[in-house]
Amino acid sequence: GMFMKIKWYGHAAFKITTDKGVKIIIDPYQSGAFGGALSYGKISEEADIVLTSHDHDDHNYTKDIKGTFTQIKKPGPHNVKDVIIKAVPTHHDPSEGKERGDNLVFLIETDGLRLAHMGDLGHKLEKGTLEEIGKVDIVLLPVGGFYTIDASEATRVMNDLKPSIVIPMHYKTEKCNFPIASVDEFIAGKKGVKKTNTSEIEISKSTIPTEPEIIVMEYAL
Repeated sequence: GMFMKIKWYGHAAFKITTDKGVKIIIDPYQSGAFGGALSYGKISEEADIVLTSHDHDDHNYTKDIKGTFTQIKKPGPHNVKDVIIKAVPTHHDPSEGKERGDNLVFLIETDGLRLAHMGDLGHKLEKGTLEEIGKVDIVLLPVGGFYTIDASEATRVMNDLKPSIVIPMHYKTEKCNFPIASVDEFIAGKKGVKKTNTSEIEISKSTIPTEPEIIVMEYAL
């Protein structure tokens, strides 16, 4: 079968590698940004495609990334190297972008799977947005609150999207000193929580779990 690899660098930054080897880096942060509050290491791997959900230093820093890549930061359908990417406009806050601006949710379709990276989503999803996103297998979901949805709102988004796999992101760790919650608040009392002890996992259509799972990864950098 075809495998998609998902690597978590830290914060909201991931690298998706398709079965054919196309490398997609999503929401790369600037190492040391915000006066050192974000101390994950530099993202200096190669990419074919870079997706940035909005223009904040913890989501849009492409200067260390190697290779010749296509950057996508606008809404709409995009097709790059046979990977179908749809960027769905949302907001970074509950008041339609008035506080922290806009945000893109990225849908990546490849290897028979649909993955959604929610960016810095700041609100629950309206019916129209849910319909635009559609059926998803894997959701990379911010859970830390303050700048994004918090644990309870993230739970609501998860229940609305009904993915097979949720990978929490954008939460407090020893390398992220933002005033946000750790992952514990989100996973508390939930079924199907798995801790990987690794920063990269492989997923294929045939290995998608039948009961929903929340996969807590280790950050790579």
